[in-house]
Amino acid sequence: MNKFDRQRRLAESVKEMYQPGTRIELICMNDPYSPVPSGTRGTVRAVDDMGTIFPDWDNGRSLGVVPGEDVFRKLSHEEIETENQSSSVVDEETLDEDYEMIMKQ
Repeated sequence: MNKFDRQRRLAESVKEMYQPGTRIELICMNDPYSPVPSGTRGTVRAVDDMGTIFPDWDNGRSLGVVPGEDVFRKLSHEEIETENQSSSVVDEETLDEDYEMIMKQ
């Protein structure tokens, strides 16, 4: 197997493991100029033909992660459920009975 076949197979396996909608958490990014902070979570938007994963990070960033270069992990179903429960509690607390945003001072 040559280098290109190996890269293609790696990209295919990454695409299968990290499909759009998959939630991930960054452990460490190997980018000295503009890294995404460790601990940031995001939702996979796409995986390119080189295997780079492009998430929409919860902090608004969109920098891709490279398997083998950057360290990240897939969130478990339990962690995703906890996130969803936490966000629904926040949503309920910030909306009044007419579903309008409550302005806190």
